[in-house]
Amino acid sequence: MAWSWRYEGTDGKSVDGPTESFASQADAESWVGQTWRELAASGVTSVALVEDDRVEYRMSLLPTAE
Repeated sequence: MAWSWRYEGTDGKSVDGPTESFASQADAESWVGQTWRELAASGVTSVALVEDDRVEYRMSLLPTAE
């Protein structure tokens, strides 16, 4: 099983991003935890964690409104 991230822009459409592949969910989550700021700075507003072709979950990279 391979884990990877799918990247989305403000309109919800796919955008280009790193094509990293991870052996475990924990490795993928650790990586995005270290790189989310760079992803957000490049225009990525949300990511989806994908195992093979199945989406495990999505999360926003935008700051929450206060």
